Amino acid sequence: MERPRLEVADVFRRYGEAYRQLHAASLSTAQRRVMSAIELCRTAALGYHLEQCDQCRYERICYDSCRNRHCPKCQSLARAQWIEDRQSELLDTQYFHVVFTLPEEIAAIAYQNKEVVYDILFRATSETLRTIAADPKHLGAEIGFFAVLHTWGQNLMFHPHLHCVVPGGGLSPDSNRWVPCRPGFFLPVRVLSRLFRRVFLELLQQAFDAGHLHFFTSLHQLQDPSAFAAYLAPLRRAEWVVYAKAPFAGPQQVLDYVGRYTHRVAISNHRLLDIENGRVRFRYKDYRQDGQQKTMPLSADEFIRRFLLHVLPDGFHRIRYYGFLGNRYRQEKLERCRQLLGMAVPATKPPKDYRDQYEELTGISLRLCPVCRHGQMIRIAVPVTPACASPALRDTS
Repeated sequence: MERPRLEVADVFRRYGEAYRQLHAASLSTAQRRVMSAIELCRTAALGYHLEQCDQCRYERICYDSCRNRHCPKCQSLARAQWIEDRQSELLDTQYFHVVFTLPEEIAAIAYQNKEVVYDILFRATSETLRTIAADPKHLGAEIGFFAVLHTWGQNLMFHPHLHCVVPGGGLSPDSNRWVPCRPGFFLPVRVLSRLFRRVFLELLQQAFDAGHLHFFTSLHQLQDPSAFAAYLAPLRRAEWVVYAKAPFAGPQQVLDYVGRYTHRVAISNHRLLDIENGRVRFRYKDYRQDGQQKTMPLSADEFIRRFLLHVLPDGFHRIRYYGFLGNRYRQEKLERCRQLLGMAVPATKPPKDYRDQYEELTGISLRLCPVCRHGQMIRIAVPVTPACASPALRDTS
């Protein structure tokens, strides 16, 4: 893939300071930190090291990355590492992709209470999938899956939803059998939708009763219990969107496909078309018109506002694992699944250098000298971290 001509960082560098001044009162600390990280990513401000070709002696400066999980430039290697870590967990069975979406009315509450409502979304989704799967009328088994939080649509508007990837089957209650799904069918979507709606609204009401929800501006009136109840009443009857995509072609396709979701940010640099005269143009797919490619022009101020809608709370885990893929008993239960499916124990592979991962992912070698095309680039100086680089810019969540 060719390096993009324009970057989100360019938008922040040109218009970010004006945005900070205009919206100083409404910007959170996390949003300010994300803006600064993206602006400084791969610049001298974060440090650098020197590399030299062992043949022609060509030298180049390599600037360090911000490693912020919202930065479009810093996700490729994280994605490659995640895929490599998940390889050994693939099971020889069909896989399904299920998406749980929040209604617009709940999304409005979620934006003002991100950490609380996002956590409820994960909990309600997990309880829904595990409860229906454990029911003998459906599957009667303990399933395992991981869920990835996305909060955006193609136009960068706020649209929280979870992508869940689930092996097509699970462990019997006594763990002595692998219980497979029917070919091409996981669980009934309508049943999932109804239970998801009920569980989510129950958890949301509990959060309200405990005083964990806060409301501002247009939602201020929801602080009153009767107004909150009236706001939720229509949602108890509405259809909530839960849908299952077509089953994956095979286990290997799962990681190739889902890798696009796990470390995706609100918009990639490759979608940017133009940054001029205080405006930003980018490509998007209009799913209301069969995924038709369109162009959206926005003021730089509105583009930054929409991008910052999707900044996650500090330390919030946007990828979570459940059932037999839960962290506590993952290795033990995966081993049992492999035994029941007749799979061989996966070979342990030594960790790959980040340059090898990058080359596998992009086809571009970071070692090959770009001048002579024969020599290897060797680091000849230790990383330099200038005093102006702030540790707060390092996102380790």
